[in-house]
Amino acid sequence: MKTSRLSLVEKNVSTLFSTLLLSACIGFVGPSFMGATVAAQAAPAAVAGLPDFTELVEKNGPAVVNIRTTEKIQQGQNPNIPGLDDEQMQEFFRRFFGVPVPKQAPVPKGRRQAPQHQEEEVPRGVGSGFIISQDGYVLTNAHVVDGASEVYVKLIDKREFKAKVIGADKRTDVAVLKIEGSRLPRVSVGDSDKIKAGEWVIAIGSPFDLDNTVTAGIVSAKARDTGDYLPLIQTDVAVNPGNSGGPLINMRGEVIGINSQIYSRSGGYMGISFAIPIDEAMRVVEQLKVSGKVTRGRIGVQIGEVSKEVAESIGLPKSQGALVTRVEAGGPAEKAGIQDGDVILKFNGIAVEKSSDLPRIVGVSKPGSKASISIWRKGAGRELTVGIAEVEADKVAQKAEKKAKKEQASNALGIYVVDLTDVQRKEMLGTTGVGVLIDSVEGPAAQVGLRPGDIILTMNNVDVKDAKQFAAMLSKIDAKKAVVLLVRRGDVSQFIPIRPVAP
Repeated sequence: MKTSRLSLVEKNVSTLFSTLLLSACIGFVGPSFMGATVAAQAAPAAVAGLPDFTELVEKNGPAVVNIRTTEKIQQGQNPNIPGLDDEQMQEFFRRFFGVPVPKQAPVPKGRRQAPQHQEEEVPRGVGSGFIISQDGYVLTNAHVVDGASEVYVKLIDKREFKAKVIGADKRTDVAVLKIEGSRLPRVSVGDSDKIKAGEWVIAIGSPFDLDNTVTAGIVSAKARDTGDYLPLIQTDVAVNPGNSGGPLINMRGEVIGINSQIYSRSGGYMGISFAIPIDEAMRVVEQLKVSGKVTRGRIGVQIGEVSKEVAESIGLPKSQGALVTRVEAGGPAEKAGIQDGDVILKFNGIAVEKSSDLPRIVGVSKPGSKASISIWRKGAGRELTVGIAEVEADKVAQKAEKKAKKEQASNALGIYVVDLTDVQRKEMLGTTGVGVLIDSVEGPAAQVGLRPGDIILTMNNVDVKDAKQFAAMLSKIDAKKAVVLLVRRGDVSQFIPIRPVAP
């Protein structure tokens, strides 16, 4: 046993010595070989790492612009905030803004201060955009410039231009601006039809007014149905307020979308962003550059989805197409013989897979032209020919909106509100939340800093449930007393006092 154990020890020592000798020889005669081996082992880790976006940013960054807008408002009887000599107003400003607001200079006895009616240019909002041609055409969102009196475009090199709004299309949320310049930096426009879910993309813009901020992510889905005319690109790229209008760029350095919307419960980024496909946007751009407006076709029907149960009940092989739920009297569809209950399967040879496809296909048709249409009626298919009419501007809606604004906004506070949708209410306020959304402001409301997008929760400690109730409450306020609103902006709520003025 002793010999056996000793032999085992000797054997182990011999093996260890041989290993050390071999290691020493390798270390002595082949250090470069060892270095190459380590490098070779490290190389796959670098290849498998995250992509490098620096070249994309260097190429496109100079063409991405910051957009700021201003609005001219009529001042009230005093260019300062009305009623600052009121002690209650002073207390509110001290508590909620941290500093006292100077009182107005006293007016000498026997002398009345003359009312001052003059325009004041105040900041309205900020956004992003990008230059698409060297002669200064800029692409952004329609909502970025909506309602603006003046639009200013600032480049990364700090040059700032006053921009002209060539045209804006609210339905697609696309706007075209023009700045005076030559040989300006511009982006390359790609093909949004070729994108794939899972590919890397970056966004460049001005979130929270921070110029040329770069964020990255992937395409989450190609065509999300979130509007009548736009199947949007969904991404997980961080997009925040101020990013609107900025470019979505693929790994080839091409713009494939315009960052437009976010899904959010707080007003900030929550992992889901939406971009307008650049192919759709450029179709709109061409029309805006030519005429300043977008012309769309219509046939005069209201439509709905074809469920599996409905398809089976009418003998349709599968649930597809657009179900006609109402035909406009005297419209093109009625003249073509389309009836309630028909299912539109094809339009000009293009298959209608779901109801949201039809408005997009009809919308790009030229008004005044004719189109073939395939329908399913009473268990059989039919072919019809329908004329294309032009989608009129929302004249009725605009008149109603102007009337509502006249009734609401031309009031003592200068606030126009709209009801929150169920989705907005749930996202912003929770299932039990109450409040109304500010659509526009003027006069006293603008002067105290209220702005579109704010939510009014209460007025003088009374919950505001809808726009109708808000209008009724406005009609009963005492013009001699300050009105106190509880206003929510993002995740923060605070009381804002406003001194009414006579309408």
